Amino acid sequence: MSSGAGRCLEGMPCFSDITISLDGYVAGPNASLEEPLGRGGEELHDWLIATKAFRDRHGGEGGEDNADSRLVEANVARIGAVVMGRRMFSGGEGPWADDPNPNGWWGDDPPFHVPVFVLTHHAREPLRLGDTTFTFVDGFDEAFATAREAAGDREVHVAGGAEAIQEALAGGMLDELQLHVAPLFLGGGTRLFAEGAQADVELTGAVSSPAVAHLTYSVSRRA
Repeated sequence: MSSGAGRCLEGMPCFSDITISLDGYVAGPNASLEEPLGRGGEELHDWLIATKAFRDRHGGEGGEDNADSRLVEANVARIGAVVMGRRMFSGGEGPWADDPNPNGWWGDDPPFHVPVFVLTHHAREPLRLGDTTFTFVDGFDEAFATAREAAGDREVHVAGGAEAIQEALAGGMLDELQLHVAPLFLGGGTRLFAEGAQADVELTGAVSSPAVAHLTYSVSRRA
């Protein structure tokens, strides 16, 4: 990883966390607007939806106040800005005029509450929903540079999907990768890691519950 174009800025961490199946998928087969995570993909996040931290963040009630919830709460507290791919934002990939879901999945009050930078080749004016502003950026380096400025003294979170995380990992943008391993097999769909993916990582943390195993890896510079 080179300096400058590598980590967001020297000493300014960037991290990603994502739920993955035992057979390596972050979404199941046949993703659609009706099933954006594909067949069976919603089950990946059963552990997350059950937590108090998730429900609080989405305006809900109840939920389990357990190790899973405390990890979610700690991660949220770290985030100063978010980078995500176009497909994670809306499921689309072409011109915005053709996107049936142009304002994203989260309604009028998205749960981010920090600036979000969406990777897309199709220009668009920023979109403000609730207290979240989505800025649409063509180019990974530009997205990270602007997200880093917006994050202040907190961290940039690469939220997904798989292609965004692959690009961040390949470009040396990530300092930390968390994998939440759900105990199910999807049998196909979208793999987190592209063929030939490489990175120098070290396991630095492992927390488990009956619903999920949380594995934290530090990502080192490559020669």
